[in-house]
Amino acid sequence: MNAPAKMSFDVVSVRLSAHASEARCKQATLALDTDLAGNPQAFNPAELLLAALSACIIKGIERVVPILEFELRGVEVQVHGVRQDVPPKLESIRYEIVVDSDESDRRLDLLHENVRRFGTVYNTVAPGTDLAGTLRRKVTLPS
Repeated sequence: MNAPAKMSFDVVSVRLSAHASEARCKQATLALDTDLAGNPQAFNPAELLLAALSACIIKGIERVVPILEFELRGVEVQVHGVRQDVPPKLESIRYEIVVDSDESDRRLDLLHENVRRFGTVYNTVAPGTDLAGTLRRKVTLPS
């Protein structure tokens, strides 16, 4: 019996100048903050990692919504990382997933469990980082 083919991913990053770089993948480009003085119009490497984690969480939700027949109006993911200096790394990452849904608390917990168990970036980051977060229902005020 043959094992299923593994997924692979390719990104090429190019230094455009001492102030700017760019990542390219498929037909997309992303501005990178590689300027030593910082670039407010681009993601720095740590922010890219946090963005990758948040995208992983949202994609994981998109993957399980049809399987669980989960009713969903929207999702927002807020991610906060804390960097230590020696050795330089993100020592902790906290996230909050805000789901706009009328599903039960039990179903929200199930959604969060799926995010934690099946996210590629989530499971890559988790072993080397103090990674923790919550999933909560969006609070809508009556009009």
